[in-house]
Amino acid sequence: MDSDDKFIGKILTRRDALRAAALAGFSVVFGSRSEAKETQESSVNLVATPGVEEGPFFVDEGLNRKDVTQGTTRETVANGSPLALHITVHAFRGEKSEPLKDVHVDIWHADAKGTYSDEASGDIQSENTKGEKWLRGYQVTGSDGRVEFRTIYPGWYQGRTPHIHVKIRTYNAQSNKTHEFNTQLFFEEEVNDAMLGRAPYGDRGPRRVRNVWDGLYSMKQADGTMVGSHLHWDVERGPDGIVHDASFALALKLD
Repeated sequence: MDSDDKFIGKILTRRDALRAAALAGFSVVFGSRSEAKETQESSVNLVATPGVEEGPFFVDEGLNRKDVTQGTTRETVANGSPLALHITVHAFRGEKSEPLKDVHVDIWHADAKGTYSDEASGDIQSENTKGEKWLRGYQVTGSDGRVEFRTIYPGWYQGRTPHIHVKIRTYNAQSNKTHEFNTQLFFEEEVNDAMLGRAPYGDRGPRRVRNVWDGLYSMKQADGTMVGSHLHWDVERGPDGIVHDASFALALKLD
């Protein structure tokens, strides 16, 4: 592809194309909340975004549910700050983008004290939570390409800044997986500071790792920017400063 070829209203350089080709057979890009609301007939100004490793805590529970806090009375889930997540998935069709239907979108993340469900204890995970399934689940995109989840603001754990894992999977008519993409989405430091100082998050004392000290967030792209700086949730905060909603828009360039 030549460097002057247009791609969703943006010049797609050879570097962009090579990076996109490396992402498990399709390229992934992201946009803001307003871009996620563009109609099927509109061009969407999206920029290439890197994938981030799945990490050690994915469990394919098969939990198709919107509310991932259900099924537990665990205090560090029940007392966490409620958060609505809005994720939109688009597909590129020529120079247009359109919502992508029937995509499986998984999320999973730690509770307010930095613990994952359904994991054995270990170097990072101090508590054995095998058999528990909180803060995990998936939704399937509708004709608008959107999924929504009800969860809580994630806590931090040793060596990591707060983050939410996202896995995107597409399937063919025979229910065979055709593509998979993993990433981790972060919050800006101002948001983390406001949220993690509150109970029950603040009960642990100050967090030890900020975004730029996180090994995954701080990985450098070819252009010198940090991976995590392209993976921020677009948040809405109430008058009290609490984050109630977070949005992110992904788009896939399918072969």
